[in-house]
Amino acid sequence: MEKTVILGLGNLLYGDEGFGVRLAQHLYAHWDFPPGVSVVDGGTQGQTLLTFVEEADSLLVLDAVDFGLEEGELTLREEVPAYITAQKVGPHQNSFSEVLGLAALRGALPRRCALLGVQPTVMTLGAHCSPAVEQALPKATDQALALLRRWGIEPVRRARPRHLSAPVLAQL
Repeated sequence: MEKTVILGLGNLLYGDEGFGVRLAQHLYAHWDFPPGVSVVDGGTQGQTLLTFVEEADSLLVLDAVDFGLEEGELTLREEVPAYITAQKVGPHQNSFSEVLGLAALRGALPRRCALLGVQPTVMTLGAHCSPAVEQALPKATDQALALLRRWGIEPVRRARPRHLSAPVLAQL
């Protein structure tokens, strides 16, 4: 079975830097995906994401990226550029481009790889998501779903949103 990974990158504590995670959470909450499709909150995990990259036949990366665009402007790249993260949160964090480099060295890059990014505005500790990036989320959702459909994946809208931890908490 072909494996597709939708990978949200970023840090919610740094305003717009959390865009990729926020979008991944939204997709997970509101859409069901067929078997073989995983939505992953990659956060700022660095090299631990290598497993997800290497197991994917198709990889959709969601992230805040500084391409010098207008605030909140989206970009969809069918090839993930060599450097995609807007900033490193700490001096020991590996950038995702290093993860892709390791996968390439190991001969395990996904067959298809795309980046859906937003031009960040505010990326400081404790900041909220900027209005421009917040307003880009619905369009980003549409673009992510359209790309997945081009890849032959048919997401189905959920009648009710789900949240990862809710069933676990209900059992406690």
